[in-house]
Amino acid sequence: MARLTTLVVKLVILTIFVANTSRAWAQTTLQAHAEEWAKTVDSGRELTTTLQFYFHDTVSGKSPSAVKVAQPIQPDQQTRSGFGVLVMADDPLTVGPDPKSQLVGRAQGLYGSACQDELGLLMVMSYNFLDGKYNGSSISIMGRNSAMNPVREIPVVGGTGYFRMARGYALAHTYWFDLNTGDAIVGYNVTIIH
Repeated sequence: MARLTTLVVKLVILTIFVANTSRAWAQTTLQAHAEEWAKTVDSGRELTTTLQFYFHDTVSGKSPSAVKVAQPIQPDQQTRSGFGVLVMADDPLTVGPDPKSQLVGRAQGLYGSACQDELGLLMVMSYNFLDGKYNGSSISIMGRNSAMNPVREIPVVGGTGYFRMARGYALAHTYWFDLNTGDAIVGYNVTIIH
């Protein structure tokens, strides 16, 4: 019986140690991730930068970050996809999906419903960065965003500052979407050659 009690005590101590170590590891990993939302590699000929951030599109409430600026005039021309609706956005970009996580930039521009059969958006946006060596630099994206697909690829067509002469692509995946309000959080993984 004493051996069993000793074994149980050792297992409890081991479990507490592993749980605390895992919690500390997760906290360290999250802090490192917050500091490394962007990484640049120099191939000798050109730079390749990878960015990972979250786009917070809020269309509801008292202070929306995106507002409808145009829509079809005739009510009978409205479709389930919202075809013809145009939205102006000034959305925060953060390190994590939590809206209170570190702000790294803002997505400013237009997106509109350009598809009659599905939620297919045409995005014309400037992603302006505010953090670290990227402060004051931007990338421009322009292309189709099939919003209901799990992962969408959107071209990077240019940039300014650190990203001057940029080209590349952005992979967008919806992290959270509220059907009632239309608010969304979208994760972006962007690869830029400049």
